[in-house]
Amino acid sequence: MTDEQMNKRKEMICQLMDSELYVPMKIKELAILLQVPREQRQELQEVLDELMLEGKIEVSAKGKYSKGKGRLLTGVLSVHPRGFGFVSVEGMEDDVFIPETELRGAMHQDVVQIFLKPGQRGRRAEGSVKQVIARGTVRLVGIYRQSKNYGFVIPDNERFTRDVFIPKEASNGASEGQKVVVELTDYGTERKNPEGRVLEILGHISDPGTDVLSIVKGYDLPTEFPPKVTVQAERVPDKISEADREGRMDLRDVQMVTIDGEDAKDLDDAVSLSMDGDRYVLGVHIADVANYVQERSAMDREALKRGTSVYLVDRVIPMLPARLSNGICSLNAGVDRLALSCIMTVDRRGNVVDHVIAESVIHVDRRMSYAGVQRILDGDGETRAAHEELVPMLERMEELAALLRAKRRSRGSIDFDFPETKVILDAEGHPTDIRPYERNTAARIIEDFMLAANETVAEDCFWQELPFVYRTHDAPDPDRMRRLSAFINNFGYTIRFREDEVHPKELQKLLTKLEGTEEETLISRLTLRSMKQARYTTECTGHFGLAAKYYCHFTSPIRRYPDLQIHRIIKDVLRGRMDDGRAEHYRGILDQVAKQSGERERKADEAERETVKLKKVEYIGRFLGEEFDGVISGVTAWGLYVELPSTVEGLVRAASLRGDYFEYQESAYAMVGVHTGKTYEIGQKLRVRVAAADKATRTIDFEIVEDPKG
Repeated sequence: MTDEQMNKRKEMICQLMDSELYVPMKIKELAILLQVPREQRQELQEVLDELMLEGKIEVSAKGKYSKGKGRLLTGVLSVHPRGFGFVSVEGMEDDVFIPETELRGAMHQDVVQIFLKPGQRGRRAEGSVKQVIARGTVRLVGIYRQSKNYGFVIPDNERFTRDVFIPKEASNGASEGQKVVVELTDYGTERKNPEGRVLEILGHISDPGTDVLSIVKGYDLPTEFPPKVTVQAERVPDKISEADREGRMDLRDVQMVTIDGEDAKDLDDAVSLSMDGDRYVLGVHIADVANYVQERSAMDREALKRGTSVYLVDRVIPMLPARLSNGICSLNAGVDRLALSCIMTVDRRGNVVDHVIAESVIHVDRRMSYAGVQRILDGDGETRAAHEELVPMLERMEELAALLRAKRRSRGSIDFDFPETKVILDAEGHPTDIRPYERNTAARIIEDFMLAANETVAEDCFWQELPFVYRTHDAPDPDRMRRLSAFINNFGYTIRFREDEVHPKELQKLLTKLEGTEEETLISRLTLRSMKQARYTTECTGHFGLAAKYYCHFTSPIRRYPDLQIHRIIKDVLRGRMDDGRAEHYRGILDQVAKQSGERERKADEAERETVKLKKVEYIGRFLGEEFDGVISGVTAWGLYVELPSTVEGLVRAASLRGDYFEYQESAYAMVGVHTGKTYEIGQKLRVRVAAADKATRTIDFEIVEDPKG
């Protein structure tokens, strides 16, 4: 069934149920009324399920369907480790709170229908689960515990708050303390635990690598490519042929480099820079992955399923097989490669005044690292001598990047410069050091050039009115901005509104004023939390954070599916194949591509964060009882989150706060003593002691070191 057929059938059923003559019916009665033959009954069920997921219809306990009356909402349930949950409903700014007693057997990630409770003015909306429409989890990872006649699994993910019962015959030979993958065979009820069977034994919890593998399996990340994909990858040539070069812009004589991290293997972007009078001619050359990954091939279907490469602390789970990502599609120095080039002419004010997008053949002169380029820009004599022929171009790149950055800042682009975490592991995967990883000038140069290319390509395709996948970032919710504005007024800062909206330049000004102040961390974090998440869409609504009208992801087709999809669209245009039929084909698939890519991106981000968190717990466990200086990074009803300079974060539990009874004040992002008025708030410096580090739950507990004077 096509999307068009699905939409027509949904519209027809909604019209039927809108009729005054309609009475609630079961699916069999609907099929008879609509003259749906028995062999198409499943398609009718799919239409009804879609309408249920959209909250447009509801079904009674007796299986009778009727039009939704506004009492019911449909969304995805997120369960908190403490037992309660929140349901995110499309179109609602804030999630709906579900008390633990109102979950009615629903589990984390289930699609549920909920009743919205009346009388919630001025408070977060509250509801109760009416029914589970679709289960969000089929498999779980956890620790197997053996009892006399049965076993049970304690899920790694604390959001699954109930143990899974394992009958003896379903244990698959698992023994006490092993990490296992469990398939749920019964989701249980309010009073009965879910039941499952052991599918796979990952190893004992103390075995090297089992910890990260557990996260890989827990997030259902693929560990191997299907045989068909592997066979296709083996057929990909090792080098390009004369036929490959035909019809392409020949840029092999243009001086260009790749600049990446020292351990990068999939080099998907190269850069070149020359002068045309007083104008810069910047070339951003991206590996032509679409030349080797044909649409609808097994490799393409697997890439869409994965959506993105996943970068974990000890491994990379690639979107494409290594034969492509590290081979013919990697822009290695000294060999000819196929590329899609965006060549931009930039004036002295940082404006892109002209551009060309073309299929090209390139030849990278030198592979450079961020550290090496930084040494050249810092004037290191030895490094400059070793790269003498490249020094003028690299210095011009620094100059141009500064112009592009200034141009973005002038229109209001926001740059949250929170340091990333660098985890150093030994041969067995144990962390030996954890420290903040700051972007240097060389990394910023590449970032600035990629941003320019992404904007240029997006604007080009927008004005051609092409079906396209944009990277959009909506303006923040005005209510959240007003709450932020009210809070920062206490520190003497203001945010100016214009017709109930905030321009990104206002937030950029705020961050600039904050630089070097004690409250910088506090307000920067709150500002970031007040903004929406960027997403993939087929409508060009702009990117608030970059203050850009047009933006897309074009520069990483080896590791992101939207970039690969965009390359196909561009290549069809360049080769004159974008007729009405082809355009209609893209319009039919791109919404799903955007949705799938966004979901996989979020899952990859979560998995990456979890593996870093895991190694942080393991690392800090070596320092039990030791003291560190830290900063409060978050305040919740259950305690204070404190971040150390190394980026390790732990919780000071509310129950451990001494000297008073402390209450959480949400509006002030603070914990305040009832009797003394003593306050703990985000950004406040503390001296803490490491009290506990639990790898099983991936949690770190700190205690505040008492002031000897107090």
